[in-house]
Amino acid sequence: MTTPDTDTLANALRVLSMDAVQRAGSGHPGMPMGMAEISVALWHGHLRHNPANPDWPDRDRFVLSNGHGSMLLYALLHLTGYDVATDDLARFRRLGSRTPGHPEVGYTPGVETTTGPLGQGLANAVGMALAERQLAEEFNRDGLPIVDHHTYAFVGDGCLMEGISHEAASLAGTLGLGKLIVLYDDNGISIDGEVEGWFTDDTGKRFEAYGWQVIDGVDGHDVAEVDAAITRAKADDRPTLIACRTLIGKGAPTKQGSHDSHGAPLGEDEIRATRKALGWSHSPFEIPEAVAAEWSARERGARDEAAWRERFARYAEAHPQAAAEFERRLAGALPEDFAILAQRHLEAVAEHSETLATRKASQQAIQAFAPQLPELLGGSADLAGSNLTLWDQARPLTRDGGGNYVHYGVREFGMAAIMNGLTLHGGIRPFGGTFLMFSEYARNALRMAALMKINPIFVFTHDSIGLGEDGPTHQPVEQTASLRLMPNMDVWRPCDAVETQVAWQVALEHADTPTSLILSRQALPAQPRDARQLADIRRGGYVLARETGALDLVLIATGSEVELAVAARERLAARGLRARVVSLPSTFVFDRQPRDYRDAVLPPRVPRLAVEAGVTDYWRKYVGLDGDVVGLDTFGESAPADELYRHFGLTAEVVTERASQLLATTRASQEVFS
Repeated sequence: MTTPDTDTLANALRVLSMDAVQRAGSGHPGMPMGMAEISVALWHGHLRHNPANPDWPDRDRFVLSNGHGSMLLYALLHLTGYDVATDDLARFRRLGSRTPGHPEVGYTPGVETTTGPLGQGLANAVGMALAERQLAEEFNRDGLPIVDHHTYAFVGDGCLMEGISHEAASLAGTLGLGKLIVLYDDNGISIDGEVEGWFTDDTGKRFEAYGWQVIDGVDGHDVAEVDAAITRAKADDRPTLIACRTLIGKGAPTKQGSHDSHGAPLGEDEIRATRKALGWSHSPFEIPEAVAAEWSARERGARDEAAWRERFARYAEAHPQAAAEFERRLAGALPEDFAILAQRHLEAVAEHSETLATRKASQQAIQAFAPQLPELLGGSADLAGSNLTLWDQARPLTRDGGGNYVHYGVREFGMAAIMNGLTLHGGIRPFGGTFLMFSEYARNALRMAALMKINPIFVFTHDSIGLGEDGPTHQPVEQTASLRLMPNMDVWRPCDAVETQVAWQVALEHADTPTSLILSRQALPAQPRDARQLADIRRGGYVLARETGALDLVLIATGSEVELAVAARERLAARGLRARVVSLPSTFVFDRQPRDYRDAVLPPRVPRLAVEAGVTDYWRKYVGLDGDVVGLDTFGESAPADELYRHFGLTAEVVTERASQLLATTRASQEVFS
């Protein structure tokens, strides 16, 4: 059996991609066809992976940042031997298929990250490369490197136009992530046409300025030339950009080199012409046995993994404690005594009640948990002293390594997407902070974390008009509500140090949910609780202050407004009205409690008033059409926090009056209909 040449291997990728897009009736054939030879050079010549075990720890990571070309990745996974069948390719973009329109973690074996929003895959790759270096420094021993792999990413013009590419690439160069290799599909085409009208950057000089090695002018259709560039990249201690000149849609006689091949099926006539031009006589999705055998990586992958496992066995014998810790970290498991120690921390905080900003309480929680969890990698987007994400043992991470804290610089979007990459790699548990207002810059990376069901922790401080004098540009109003609307995002807005401690514990326990911690700048008083209330905090909502006698009204509040609700309850009691205060720090968790618990906390048919220094519409789901919300449906102002709370009617007096009016209206309505 004649061994297929590299042209034939590349053409197998082309025909699978164009046929699947044609069958689906939509998709992007141009990029897969243009990057076919680059893929042969990397996947057939360099990538260390085992299709029979997509998760073995020391595999190379591969990220398709230009995720619209997903059929290239699916074709590679299929041909190299992953559990991606011909039928999966034929069902590309179909409901319930394992080959969705963009690569998605959890759908397709071998997909390392969900991509599609351009540029984020590159940032994810930076996180993966950083995780590799961190784990290698911590666990490798002389002669026994159990962490030693590369991270590769494919990117296109669109990825490099996106601002996040600057944030991520700049930090990667500063940190000297030498095991990060990026292959740039420099085809000069995007959806709108030739990019020279809107993208004329000298990309090579740009990346050189970041501190990268740049290998420019590589013929992306010459497998040997790309192979040599990858070999050169692996020998350098800087991250590398390999700029490959390619022809989009290569092989399609009338559409190659044109944006016509970018985002639509080629059409049956063009596909027939392409088959003829490529000398490919086989039916759609048919791969000759010799081509399939040459592409298969199962034997080589099994050997690579077996060699690693033999090395790890020797490592475990020589360093049993480190080996056990490595396995725990890669499994994403918490230490066995975590729950016991966390409870002790919580009880200590509850006993030592003090007036404290919840951002400070968060720092104390980090201080308590960090010694137990060496996998924690903290950080902030140039606001460490304000977010209070530093702790006593925090050590800045530099290009020389040796740290557990990342100074991300003013790169909120990049930070969040890099955190996603750190999480996806495994073995690292990142948290990162910025002002809540600037969650807007990071929004899509937060959404991607929720979509992928991964568990980074986002620390957002300065959570309301309580920020004060910096004014409405820095005062979040709608951000907490919009984060709560994001599927699978757990949002905690604690009212004091005790709730903050619980929020951190629950966030660390989450396996498949990102967490946003919404924290105050200003000091908040400690609230008294009994043991039952202390236990119920982790249910997301609970009765903080209970009425005596028949219940007239429920006051719902979060964060800094809980103290307003508590004070209003006392004022209402002086008027003979019996109210309870419900603290609802996590609506995400509360909504998942059994119905009987939720009804016990928020009894049906009892009037409800919610209080939060933010937009009011979100709370309508809890107070109902007949309830009321005291909040803020306008932007803030520049003034001291206490003046702003009075100016916008966020006071105990206003809450008391609105509650009294609500009860009067409710009773009048009941009399009318009785």
